[in-house]
Amino acid sequence: MGFSVEGVEGIGEITAGADLAAIIAAAVDPSPGLEDGDILVVTSKIVSKAEGRVVEASDREAAITAETVRVVATREYDGGVTRIVENRQGIIGAAAGVDASNAPDGTVLLLPIDPDGSARALAAGLRELTGRSVGVILSDTLGRPWRDGQTDIAIGAAGVHVFDDLRGGTDASGKPLAVTMPCVADEIAGAGELVKGKSAGVPVAVVRGLGRYVGALDLPGARSIQRPAERDLFRIGADEAYDEGYRAGFDEASVEASGE
Repeated sequence: MGFSVEGVEGIGEITAGADLAAIIAAAVDPSPGLEDGDILVVTSKIVSKAEGRVVEASDREAAITAETVRVVATREYDGGVTRIVENRQGIIGAAAGVDASNAPDGTVLLLPIDPDGSARALAAGLRELTGRSVGVILSDTLGRPWRDGQTDIAIGAAGVHVFDDLRGGTDASGKPLAVTMPCVADEIAGAGELVKGKSAGVPVAVVRGLGRYVGALDLPGARSIQRPAERDLFRIGADEAYDEGYRAGFDEASVEASGE
């Protein structure tokens, strides 16, 4: 059991309208090349650039608001406010994914409108150009509750089984597995980030040796990773939950005092 991860150099700066499949196919040939079962981890920023998802930096706060469908938590700090929100893509994170890093001066990048759709188009293009059955994961960097630091996760996926569903099986000692379902798409995204980095100018990685997770282009994408609202135990932040409970208790007490 083993796999390898190799960064793809020579991608260059991506501009609106660029044919990413052709650019990536050219960059991986002849080295590392592509084989059946390879998975390409592609930084979502180059997809955003190719799709023209760029706005003026002066509109950053407005862009965050426009991309937000639900506020989870806010925290003030010296110089501004951090907003943890759910964005149009269903992803919960800081600033709705609006990012100024690795963006042209004076601009910020928005996430692709449909990351799974973008991944499918890219995977289809690469399969056609190379003749190889490959999968694609679009990655982006997020923080995590209860843990400092960030890691890359899959925000889009195509031709990849995003879960390794082990439920109904047994562990090494024969005990039944009831809830074990590793999110391999996120694990692969994190592995890709180890060779891509934030400042190396390497936005694509080829993961080899995990062909067992590669499949048809119509497999469920990364949107299926998002936990449904009815199973979300952390819909709002701690302070927001306290305020909501306080208001509910105050309203209930007011009703009882009025005798209604």
